Amino acid sequence: MILMLQHTVRDYDAWKPVFDEHESVRAKYGCLGHTIYREADKPNDLTVYMTYESRERAEGLMRDPSLAEAMERGGVISEPRATWLEEAETSSYAGRRVA
Repeated sequence: MILMLQHTVRDYDAWKPVFDEHESVRAKYGCLGHTIYREADKPNDLTVYMTYESRERAEGLMRDPSLAEAMERGGVISEPRATWLEEAETSSYAGRRVA
């Protein structure tokens, strides 16, 4: 299960260490890893993809009071938007000849 979390931070360089410090809490709730994307024209607008063992475990993280505290300390300035995703297809174009 993928949890996509989108929000805006005051300063990415200040937010990232706080995000990293919270890794053990994410792992406690079954997070297997993450990918962070920054908008090209607005680098403080973030999309974070986190892979979880199950939606139920990830929802535990969303209820954990330490998450709100970490987001505040990290400078999250927008209301986070959470979306649950299930993989439908993955394809790689590497090595394909383009006509």
